[in-house]
Amino acid sequence: MDETETSKPGQFRNICVFGAGAIGGALAARLATSPMLEVATITAIARGAHLKAIRDNGLHLHEPGKSEPLVAKFAATDNAGDLGPQDLVIVTLKGHQLTSASEDIARLLKPDGRVVMIQNGIPWWYFHGDKTNGLKGRQVEALDPDGLVWKRIGPERVIGGVIYQGAQMLEPGHIRLTSGGLLHLGEPSGTMSAELAAIAGLLHASGWTIKTTDRIRDEIWLKFLGNAAFNPISALTRGRITEIMDGPAVDLVKQVMTEVHAVAERLGCHVSETVEQKMEHGRGLGNAKTSMLQDLEQGRPMEITPLTRAITLLGRMADVPTPANDILLSLISQLDESMAKARAAGA
Repeated sequence: MDETETSKPGQFRNICVFGAGAIGGALAARLATSPMLEVATITAIARGAHLKAIRDNGLHLHEPGKSEPLVAKFAATDNAGDLGPQDLVIVTLKGHQLTSASEDIARLLKPDGRVVMIQNGIPWWYFHGDKTNGLKGRQVEALDPDGLVWKRIGPERVIGGVIYQGAQMLEPGHIRLTSGGLLHLGEPSGTMSAELAAIAGLLHASGWTIKTTDRIRDEIWLKFLGNAAFNPISALTRGRITEIMDGPAVDLVKQVMTEVHAVAERLGCHVSETVEQKMEHGRGLGNAKTSMLQDLEQGRPMEITPLTRAITLLGRMADVPTPANDILLSLISQLDESMAKARAAGA
């Protein structure tokens, strides 16, 4: 896996970031202000007060070690129909938001356009091009109901992305980056394509540390090892990472990670950290809030299927028992249903 130092942006002149929240907004801001991309047109899909703030005053990106924010001006809209055909669409939506957005994403893409999917958990395209386990081309209904994302976007357009970047929306139009800053990119087929190199090059030129890989699924599972444990447990306990690791749920963390590790290995992936190493890295996250806990606190639907249900489904495919994850899925699903009823009652 080589870190990309130099590569020309090439044919990607029209680039849209679909979902300009904390991560997506940071990507759009850096792309829009990169001197290497002056010939490219950067646009973003955003919504609500955040969209208005970007339109009125630009996006303010507060980066570690810098006293003044990076202020980026770029076109933003909540209607993909406002934009012309795109060479590249970078999608930072959560897994459960993709079905409703997939038609707009597909319409944005030129016939030969590519889409970078930066997502936590197991993605809808997971088995496309997978040569490691005899499940190549398998579609997982729960990850992509009725196969709509698969049909509309097409897995052959996808470049997978796994990002390590602490990011927080301070207020509309203002995003703070904290720890991290590493983005892994890879073709689902494992091909080290010219397009992969070009996309890695343009993101590197805009200030990101990029690593390209011919085994993107290994990177998916490595990050998933932590997400599968910390996200649902944090939502159920309302605990931050430190509180979980110092509390009685730490044994459950280990059980969940052990099951995830076993499923990954059975599906032909190599997870480069042991469960014990991942737990120690988790301690290093300190008082961080998981995305699932943030969604819960803000009354939003939680990203249950890619982060929790997926491991139970893939465990069955791999013939690996996942009892701890099965229990977590039952509990977090019940919590999500109760939150949905509360939202409906308050509507």
